[in-house]
Amino acid sequence: MKKIVVILAVALMFSMNIFAQRTSDIEGGKDYPLVSRFEGSIIEYYKETKWDSYKLPVYEDNIKELNYKNPIELEGKIIRIQYSVSSDNNPTYVMKNFEKAFKSNNYKILLEGKPGKGIEEGPAGFNGDFYGSQKGLNLNKFRYAYEPTGDGDKAIIIAKTNSNGKDIYVVEVIGGFSNTTLITQDIIEVEEAETGRVTTAAINKAITSNGHMAIYDIHFDTGKSEIKSESENVLQDIAKYLNAHSDKKYIIVGHTDNVGDFESNLKLSKERAESVKNELVSKYSVKAEQLIAYGDGQTAPVATNATKEGRAKNRRVEIVEQ
Repeated sequence: MKKIVVILAVALMFSMNIFAQRTSDIEGGKDYPLVSRFEGSIIEYYKETKWDSYKLPVYEDNIKELNYKNPIELEGKIIRIQYSVSSDNNPTYVMKNFEKAFKSNNYKILLEGKPGKGIEEGPAGFNGDFYGSQKGLNLNKFRYAYEPTGDGDKAIIIAKTNSNGKDIYVVEVIGGFSNTTLITQDIIEVEEAETGRVTTAAINKAITSNGHMAIYDIHFDTGKSEIKSESENVLQDIAKYLNAHSDKKYIIVGHTDNVGDFESNLKLSKERAESVKNELVSKYSVKAEQLIAYGDGQTAPVATNATKEGRAKNRRVEIVEQ
């Protein structure tokens, strides 16, 4: 199983009149296995959900830019943990400790800094449209990030690693108060397109359950429709399934990401579908009348096109039962 993981942190709002640091972790609270807690910190809040969406304001390909107006939307398992630690550990110090730990474990740092120190404040930043109004938002909701809170220093760091087939993004938002420092961490594990070998049993299960199956192991060069030789095994398995169900008809549908113009993508998706149909008919004895080739271009994405992982999921060929 291959998955992608992404993480964005959010800070909890506390009134200094009601907040007091705990002396032990909240019941049910636990550290994420790949991220050690800051020394001396206590878990104040913990929640995980098997599936939700999250908006990440970072360009992976250009980490110097923030993307608050059009954030990357991530989907997957999300874990949110908020820690408190004594206020002598100011946010910048905490951030630098995370930076050191991330780098020593070969994480990629996507973003780090403070408002006004490499991270914009104002309409496009911490106080602007990305975070939106605090009204009605709380720690139980994962869709948007809170503005880093606190009556003192603030800092943020976002990092990425990979483990057991998962891309893992870790984001820490840190806010300083007079009597404590709050560290809020979100972990988001985003499922990646499956790229293991397709089997006739898998095709049958998908079509029986959903009426279609997405295939990711038919390979083409960028912008071209000629099928690459490494696609042979999956084409053999598709042909076995089709020949075993020769009384039924299917649509071979090509899909692209959104790179390039719309008309070119539409044309390319149809040409790729035609190539798959022709290959199945000419090399694997599938009946031509059993298949229709169709191109959807970029009109039916199954993931965001804002990340390379999302674009990879959108570039696919689907088998659809008529």
